Amino acid sequence: MSRKNKARLSERVERAAEAALAAKRFVSAIDILVGIGWLDAGAVERWRRGQVDYLERVVQSNLSRISEALRLFRAWATAKGLFTSTTDYVARTPRRETLRFSRSGEGAIEAAYRTHWVSPELSEKKRERLAEKASRAPELVVVQPLNREWKCHRCGGSGDLLMMEDPGPACLRCAGLDDLAFLPAGDALLTRRAKAGSARHAVVVRFSRSRGRYERQGRLVEPQALADAEKSLDRRS
Repeated sequence: MSRKNKARLSERVERAAEAALAAKRFVSAIDILVGIGWLDAGAVERWRRGQVDYLERVVQSNLSRISEALRLFRAWATAKGLFTSTTDYVARTPRRETLRFSRSGEGAIEAAYRTHWVSPELSEKKRERLAEKASRAPELVVVQPLNREWKCHRCGGSGDLLMMEDPGPACLRCAGLDDLAFLPAGDALLTRRAKAGSARHAVVVRFSRSRGRYERQGRLVEPQALADAEKSLDRRS
């Protein structure tokens, strides 16, 4: 990389880092790659859903330039006196696999990607809460399809609900969620209690053609968690 291009990349990295830090009070490698235009947010979402085997596959640059951008990012963060926080990245799938960043899978490279750089202006407790939130496993999303003629890419079956996977839609039985009970939206307290008591849960959404977006319809929770939540509220009434 020429000196001129290196200086230009350094400026782009710094702008992306400053913007992310101002918005979230921490910065990640993903923020940098998205901010400088090498990584599409949609590609990140596919990776989080387990549909991309490693993140670098969808970064629109070669490995040497990616390494240089991340080196510049670490130098900027160190100069700013930011704190480091290691973050777990877990797939938005029922199996909750650990997500992979690099083609090589080398430990030091993976650790660099997982490191979040946190503002020193935050108190220790706030940094801990931020780290806990960032490492939280993402919500599983189940879709209520508009077209009932869809077919599961695994078994060829169908149903009222599906989960999107890389090859196509999967029925809840194949996704391992068919034992969960559907709790319609509307009772916020019951939903919170059922979710808190359920080791496995997923939000159910349906696409609204009029609004052009997916809207929440309810939640899938473990039947026993739902029964316990209903009982606890019955005792209070």
